[in-house]
Amino acid sequence: MISALLGAGKGRLLPLVAGLVTLIALADHAVGNRMSLGVLYVLPMMLGAIVLGPGQIVLLSVLCSALRSWFDLPSPYIEMLLRFIFALIAYSACGLIVAELIRNRQAAVGHLEKIRREQTLRREAEEQLKTLAESSPAAIVTLRGDGIVIAANHAASQIFAFADNQSLIGRSIVSYLPILGDALQMGSVSGELKTAAQSQGRREDGEIFLANTWFSSYTVDGDKRLAAIVVDSSEEMREHEAENLRQMKRGNMIAASAMSHEVRNLCSAISVVSLHLREKYGLPSDEESQAEFQAMDSLVKGLEKIASIGLRSQKPHSGDQSEDDLQDLPLQPVLDDLRIVIESDWREIDGAVFWHLPPETPRILAEPHGLLQVFLNLAQNSYRAVQKTAVRELHVSVATDERRVMVRFRDSGPGIPAPEHLFEPFQPGAEGTGLGLYVSRAVVRGYGGELRYEPQPDGSCFAVELQIVPPDLGEDASDDTSIEEPSSTW
Repeated sequence: MISALLGAGKGRLLPLVAGLVTLIALADHAVGNRMSLGVLYVLPMMLGAIVLGPGQIVLLSVLCSALRSWFDLPSPYIEMLLRFIFALIAYSACGLIVAELIRNRQAAVGHLEKIRREQTLRREAEEQLKTLAESSPAAIVTLRGDGIVIAANHAASQIFAFADNQSLIGRSIVSYLPILGDALQMGSVSGELKTAAQSQGRREDGEIFLANTWFSSYTVDGDKRLAAIVVDSSEEMREHEAENLRQMKRGNMIAASAMSHEVRNLCSAISVVSLHLREKYGLPSDEESQAEFQAMDSLVKGLEKIASIGLRSQKPHSGDQSEDDLQDLPLQPVLDDLRIVIESDWREIDGAVFWHLPPETPRILAEPHGLLQVFLNLAQNSYRAVQKTAVRELHVSVATDERRVMVRFRDSGPGIPAPEHLFEPFQPGAEGTGLGLYVSRAVVRGYGGELRYEPQPDGSCFAVELQIVPPDLGEDASDDTSIEEPSSTW
């Protein structure tokens, strides 16, 4: 009943209030001097209080009090005034009390509805979090202060190699992931702890794996707790180390090729000098000197033979598959990785890297790790070149045509004084072995591309030319394409 009256609104209740006041006034007039019906005005006051404000309730009580005094029993003026005042107070108090009760009821109903909505949202959030935790490929565990697991998802049982009928819950995490036990001890000393770490973990069967862990500590009722997310990174580590090994072997092959080439050049120079000495002075007359001359010739020929064998070992045989196959890969992720690596260093020297890239970069034939190393080598060369200049800028631009993409690295450094010797191995004055540009060009040529220096009025510019994936090959372009090792002429 009350809910129906509250939902009726002013449009329905006010005519009803007016009608009741009129009926009560007519009935009071009809009764005359025999009795007073003023108490009945409480009913329209209560109904009016449902939709009227405090001021409007007082006005309605004034009206009801006036009607009651008009049709009341005859009495002295003072008594009539007192009756009017008491009736006004009574009617106003009745209406205001009803209005306050209604407001309190509405506030309670609204608060209850808010609690119900919050409970519904909380249940939905809990269900979503539970579904997320159970469907996550990462292990999610919660620990007590003593290292005992009090909650764990299904992935935790899989990562730690538990059987289907076993669980990590109730076990100490220290024997499986000791770093979390150490984190609990650190958290008890330094308060809350939020960090990430990489460490070794142990499965139930004793197998060791590489674990990447993100964890944070918190307190519940004075008890230290720790929540952690654990990911098995063993496969990523194996792939990363295997890729590093391939790159190291490839770099060693290129360096050995360069060394063999230099040794062969030295042997050729020694042979020429030896021939000129013979032609100018002839062979020595004594046998001992002739033997020493012949021994020197043998040494030179032996070194030249060894160098030739080294060069032939670096050159791929016709029809052989290279160890590293070219991949059909997008260029943009490689540039994004380069951006992550180099931009912080340039900001530290108050420099800037400007990226001039098209809306869409093509797919290329290359190998992502090696290509990133080439780009990083060129960017680091520019980084060292601008250290003593007032303007420190690096512009990386990409230009494409139907078959090739050109990635240029142009800096604001002092430039290259002798560009004709840039790509020669064992550069004098270079940092390290002086093989950086030599190896980079060999790698790019292995992708079927080219690395060249483009003269500029100011600064220096290196251009990396790469093959674009032919449209008819699609994503399988790398299936029948292999990297060719650099030849001995490099």
